[in-house]
Amino acid sequence: MKKKLLAFLCVAISTVAAAQSTGLVIGEKGSPLPYQVMGKIGEVEIRNGGYGSSAFKDPKNANRFYAITDRGPNADGPDGNTKIFPTPQFTPSIGHFEIASNGQIRLLKTIPMRRPDGQLLTGLPNPKGLGSTGERALDMTGKVLPNDPYGIDSEGLAIAPDGSFWVSDEYGPHIVHFDTQGRELERISPVGIQTQGRKLPAVLAARTPNRGMEGLTITPDGKTLVGTMQSTLSNPDKQSATNKTLVRIVTFDLKSGKTRQYLYRQNGNNFSNSEILALDNHRFLVDERDSAFPGAAPDVQKHVYLIDLRTGTEVSSDVNAPSGLLINGKTLEQSSWAELAQAGIKPVGKSLVVDLVKTHHYPHEKFEGMWLLDKNHLAVINDDDFGIVNQDDKVITKILPATGKIDANTVYVYPIHLPQSH
Repeated sequence: MKKKLLAFLCVAISTVAAAQSTGLVIGEKGSPLPYQVMGKIGEVEIRNGGYGSSAFKDPKNANRFYAITDRGPNADGPDGNTKIFPTPQFTPSIGHFEIASNGQIRLLKTIPMRRPDGQLLTGLPNPKGLGSTGERALDMTGKVLPNDPYGIDSEGLAIAPDGSFWVSDEYGPHIVHFDTQGRELERISPVGIQTQGRKLPAVLAARTPNRGMEGLTITPDGKTLVGTMQSTLSNPDKQSATNKTLVRIVTFDLKSGKTRQYLYRQNGNNFSNSEILALDNHRFLVDERDSAFPGAAPDVQKHVYLIDLRTGTEVSSDVNAPSGLLINGKTLEQSSWAELAQAGIKPVGKSLVVDLVKTHHYPHEKFEGMWLLDKNHLAVINDDDFGIVNQDDKVITKILPATGKIDANTVYVYPIHLPQSH
């Protein structure tokens, strides 16, 4: 027992010391982001924060970062194809934050996302043919809300060398380019709105609802976007996609529009890859997590892995092929890893960089954003779902079992060791 306690104290002390060496006082307890209450459902507060779906380091200031909201507060409807939006006017936004020397975080600026004409867009689902997931949006009275052709369920964020933003989402899935003021410049998708003939592989339209393109990054040379789907595609449909640990990673050459695809093997069925971070043009950090709450379930996983795309087999096919590359007449998602290996296909190699729960006692179930403060320190942030969650068809306050506190967007800084590039 004494040895375990000593080991825990050593980890905690080293973590705080590592954070302090960067000039930031953030350790095991983390630093919460500011928020306001935007409304209530009964006595349940809906917190106007939600900046935790993805994050990206400010290229001009190491103590600053950008973070993004998703589509806004929502809850499961009366059936599997409906979502209730208590604040349907919510505009998905990018926040610019600064971490002060005392560890406190302040919001510098909010950048709401806008349509090409400058009108605010929403987080409401897209119409059929423009990226629809089949979901119907309802307000609190049960009234059906209109679809938004420019609606976005924003999940991934990357910053281009010119300061503009690239955002990926869970509808289409789309990758949308916004200028520095949040106005849409281009929407790249497997269906619907495309510009200049640039599109994502059609197979990505088979994303499972709410498990679209969760992670997005840009290579340091600013030439290539790299996105990861959250989980296995429903390809050709949810029932037939039997390989529940297979996830696609896609690269998009910004100049040529050419795409490439690779496979990632998750540790468990229906796990999530919620963030990807470029180290160089080939190596990336990827988060892999389950959906369990630490403190409420055994063997909870919130991991960060190092991957190298050069170690995996490219599985690209005709960009317009709705089922993508086929192996013996089956989609990749219908094929076992043994069958894929027999066909000469292997996933990217991965090595564990940090275990957030076992090493650092991470309390959140949704670890969705990360960035490097420097080569030895990783910052992570969680999605707090605006402080609400569904339980038994009721919206309740989202409480973390590990702490007994209301979930809140919180930044943590952890020491890491990354091997040199080769």
